[in-house]
Amino acid sequence: MRTSEDKSSGDFDCKWPNLFNAVIESLELKEIVMSGRQYTWAGPGDNPTYEKLDRILVTAEWEDQFPLATIEPRDRNISDHTPLVLNTGVSTHCTQNRPFKFERDWLLRDGFYNMVAKIWQSPRSGSTSLERWQFKIRRLRQYLRGWAKHTAGSYRKEKKTLLARLENLDKKAEGNQLSDHKLILSTI
Repeated sequence: MRTSEDKSSGDFDCKWPNLFNAVIESLELKEIVMSGRQYTWAGPGDNPTYEKLDRILVTAEWEDQFPLATIEPRDRNISDHTPLVLNTGVSTHCTQNRPFKFERDWLLRDGFYNMVAKIWQSPRSGSTSLERWQFKIRRLRQYLRGWAKHTAGSYRKEKKTLLARLENLDKKAEGNQLSDHKLILSTI
């Protein structure tokens, strides 16, 4: 929370909000104002406390690049937090670049965690913590795209082999069922 208005009721300790605001100020971040809802979290019970715990902070450069950005709150279906959707105001359908898509099965591949750690720990550029973090994320995303494209061929080949083996097993199973059926008919 940043101010006492970020909490619907109860005690408000300004120690942590003051520290949070100092960090935001030192990083020169700006908050994009959410529309349609005041709070993003609901406490438990019949008479819950509501708080604004979730927010989107951006740099001045980012705000200059996306001046029409808005935040839209969504329904809290499965969480006590309200999901926030950032709309930059820029159409995403006119780009030729495919969006980055993280695949869950990457987590099962040998050496994946070590590879990610090595990329994450490599030298970085940027004058602020946020810029360094963004640089790391971009570099990791770029590396994973290339890595996935390179390794997809071998996994496709392995999948094709496994599917062929499965097909053969299915045919054998069907053949056995057919033989058993013929055996039953011949004994009748």
